[in-house]
Parts: sequence; C-alpha cells; structure tokens
Amino acid sequence: MHHLKQLTLVTLLLLLPTGAGALTYDQTPVPGGIATIRLPADVDPATVRYRERRVLVTREAERTIAVVGLALGAKPGTHYLSARTRSDKPLKLSFQVSAKDYETQHITIKDKRKVNPEKRDMERISREQKQIKAALRNWSDADTVSLEFLKPVDGPTSSTFGLRRFFNEQPRKPHSGLDIAAPEGTPIRAPAPGTIINTGDYFFNGNTVFIDHGQGLVTMYCHMHRIDVETGQQVAAGEVIGAVGMTGRVTGPHLHWGVSLNDSRVDPTLFMTEAETATTGMKDIGGATP
Repeated sequence: MHHLKQLTLVTLLLLLPTGAGALTYDQTPVPGGIATIRLPADVDPATVRYRERRVLVTREAERTIAVVGLALGAKPGTHYLSARTRSDKPLKLSFQVSAKDYETQHITIKDKRKVNPEKRDMERISREQKQIKAALRNWSDADTVSLEFLKPVDGPTSSTFGLRRFFNEQPRKPHSGLDIAAPEGTPIRAPAPGTIINTGDYFFNGNTVFIDHGQGLVTMYCHMHRIDVETGQQVAAGEVIGAVGMTGRVTGPHLHWGVSLNDSRVDPTLFMTEAETATTGMKDIGGATP
C-alpha cells in the first residue's frame, strides 16, 4: 500500500527541442512517430521505460527529455512511461497519441516466391527474422546520441514511410522505412556516428547493414549491391557503408532505410536535417520486411 501511495501520475508537456537534434514532428505524436517528454529533474534515466523497453533520454537546455518511438501499430489515446527517481520513488508519465491514416500502395512482384515463399524458404526466413529483430532492438549505453541525420543516399523518395502495402494484391505489413531511388552502385553513407552491429544477406531484405547509434536508436539499410563495412566497425557521419543495389524483394534499385527507436519502427524523415524527401511517381520498387 505504501508503494501505491508513492505512485505519481504526471501529465507532461510534449516538447519540441530546439537544440538536441533535427527532430521534426507534430505536437501530438502519431503511430510511426516520436514523442518527446520532459522528465522530472530527479529522474533516473536508466529507469525510464515505454512498454517495458528502455527509451532514449537526453539533456536539452538543462532539461531531461525522453525521446520515445511509437510503433505503426500504436493505438490512439493515452500512453504511459514508467520511471523512478534517484531516491527510488516510482513515477508514471502520461502522453497522448493521435490517429494517423497512411496511404495505400499496390506493388507487383514478378518473383512470386518473394510474395508467397515456398516451404523451403520458410526455415531461412524464420532464422533471419530472429537476427533482424535482435539487431533492431539492440541497446547500448551512450552519453550522447545524435538525433540529426544526414540523408544516406542522394536520390528522390520513391516510397514514403507507413504505406499500407499490397503485394500482388495481397495485404502485407505497412512500409516500415523510407525508400530512396538511386542507380545501382550509388554510395550509401552513415547518417550519424555509430557502430556496425550486424550485416547479412536476407531473403526479403537482400544485403543489409545495421548501425547502432546508442540508447536504442538503430538504423537499417537494405537491398544493397555491396557492403563495405563489417560487424564491430565504428563509422562516422557521412562515411560510406556500401552501395545501392536491388537484392532481395525489389523491382528496381533503391535503398530501403529503416529507423528503429526503442524497438519501434519510426519515420526516418523525422531525423533528417534537410527537406530532401520529395516523392516521385515511382511507387513499385518493393521493400524490406523488418
């Protein structure tokens, strides 16, 4: 009972940081978006969690802020963070998530196995999905995390984040990344400093690289023609990690760029420093399935 009396319910103002990075978003977060929540000054950053997962905590103008990724499947309504103060008092912090409708995309894939895998493919896919999920939910402690991303490839956006997808008229999971069209061989650059935590050649994603940027912020690069880095390697912002290709489930050369924050896939454009996401008429270049 004493523990329950200590529980504090706090509805906190959603902040728009002015110097912590390039984050841009609506005041009210949406599925596939980001919530920034001001935390009490005495909170223990290591205890802040959303849906039982640790979240990124940063300092901005003498304020402590949680930067929380919201999955595309997040339900509109009241959501909560849990935390504890440095004196071990529990906190429950609330914030609101609004609904968002994403457009529909229909894609024709000639390789039918990439839409309806055969039995011989399923063992490989199952094994790879475990590796991909482990990479995307990776956590590493970091004192500072860059929230300002460079665009990894020079090219137009060909498929935006969140599209409700149909492959050969069959419904599939929403598009959990950003597709950037570019010729095969175009250099792919790390958008921010980080560590290569995994690379591989996957059934749907093709040649893929994962970069850990710290505190649950992980980026993914799929369908690559060439991988120029290896696991454990440190990379700087702008460093070449490989080249654009058309491996895996695709209909043309492009980069599928995914961003995972506290194991939630969020819109990469929220981190970009420039408005370089003009959508072209291309809507059928396939995509990864992380």
